[in-house]
Amino acid sequence: MEVLQRTANRGSIATGGYDIDNSLKFESDNAEYLYYTNSTQTDYKRMAFSVWLKRTELSTSQRIAEFGNGTSNTSNLRIGFDTSDKLFCYGNSIIFRETNQVFRDTSAWYHLFFQFDTTQSTANDRIKIWVNGSMIAHTDFGVINNPGSGAAMGFNNGLQQSIGAQREDGPVAYFNGYMAQVYGSGGTPPSVTDFGEFDEDTGIWKPIDISALTPPDTQGFNLDFSDASNLGNDISSRNNNFTLQNITAADQATDTPTNNFCTLNPLVFQNENGVYSFITEGATKAKSTQFDVFYTYAPTFGVTKGKWYAEFEYEGSNVDNLVGILDIDAVVPFNSRLGKAGAWSVGLYQANGKLYVTSDSGTTETANWGASAADGDIISVAVDMDNYFVYFAKNGTWQNSGVPTSGATGTGGVAFDSNKTVGIGCSAYGYTSDGIIFINFGGYTAGTISSAASDANGYGTFEYAPPTGYYALCTKNLAEFG
Repeated sequence: MEVLQRTANRGSIATGGYDIDNSLKFESDNAEYLYYTNSTQTDYKRMAFSVWLKRTELSTSQRIAEFGNGTSNTSNLRIGFDTSDKLFCYGNSIIFRETNQVFRDTSAWYHLFFQFDTTQSTANDRIKIWVNGSMIAHTDFGVINNPGSGAAMGFNNGLQQSIGAQREDGPVAYFNGYMAQVYGSGGTPPSVTDFGEFDEDTGIWKPIDISALTPPDTQGFNLDFSDASNLGNDISSRNNNFTLQNITAADQATDTPTNNFCTLNPLVFQNENGVYSFITEGATKAKSTQFDVFYTYAPTFGVTKGKWYAEFEYEGSNVDNLVGILDIDAVVPFNSRLGKAGAWSVGLYQANGKLYVTSDSGTTETANWGASAADGDIISVAVDMDNYFVYFAKNGTWQNSGVPTSGATGTGGVAFDSNKTVGIGCSAYGYTSDGIIFINFGGYTAGTISSAASDANGYGTFEYAPPTGYYALCTKNLAEFG
């Protein structure tokens, strides 16, 4: 992976300015989406839609939004990604736009802004799309079809509007990932600069405060997902609240466009058939369902300095999984595991606490290095990139009498080579039952959290407090320590 993906996170964070506190996680396995039914309005020829999103699963058909669940091009407008990961918008039976560009960067947040205005006399001006503040040129679309002059679109037709799924013929085509600052409205379309600006220092497109932006149409909405008890709340004066479908307060996240958290990277690993590995729940749940096969997972962020913390929770009766660290720039072979992957890595084995280390100088195994772990146990991983030690804890107790704050002494830590870009990852093993691991880098987890501890900067939500000097893997911390 390129350094830009790991650290700069284009379209994800810039210095200073407005902060978005929350996002909403969507997962197709749980059929999660939001919807509401609007009232018929006189202006159904113009609308705008704005969303910040971060993808976590690829190569499947996914809907970001559907405006109108009718069965005609004038009563249905869909926005989403196709199986090739291209962005599209289309009616019931016609593709209006499909990009040549693919959207496969799971380490970054994208801002998408759409303007629809069929009153425009120039046909190509009736649909415009911006990505991270830059409008897509007509020559950069692989497919262009224009709605007719004065044609109705799906919005304002007194039909259902949905976020995260297609309700016509469904619900189907669920979105996988995170969304923040979701805005839609008919009437005179606002400008892309009403939703973001280019940072004067970095040139990165960043969000601005839109809480006071009033949709020009009475059926408009503005969702910020800040109220965990009412995640469908429309904060605009229009009060068009959405109904939650299979979404609970637990789906609120702090992984946002202004503080982008590390997650698992679906692009790193494929199985022997070229199918992307099993990463779900906002790229924080890993599993192997294949008999007698290890799936090894790498994160979206790698580090070369600083001190970093993450947690892993095991689920189920399978105890043949591992957690640890790996060289994020190395190719992860199929059916390999941390510490014995034929590539540089360190892994702590769940079943008996054995430690596996594959370094530049060879491979070692240390029996009974730590304690075994079972269903519900949480393994903490603390990586000291300043002194090159990694430490492991089980349910808050550091294994091998480890002292993560011991610095160059490395008391109870595992030494590793200093010439690597290190990622915190895991290996799930499928056998008589699935190997399942919940990962928590701090921005979201589907695992169990009861104490809600954060790092010293107040970032991340963990079961156990990170050791002094260790931080959650997020872009605000990386800007300071990474």
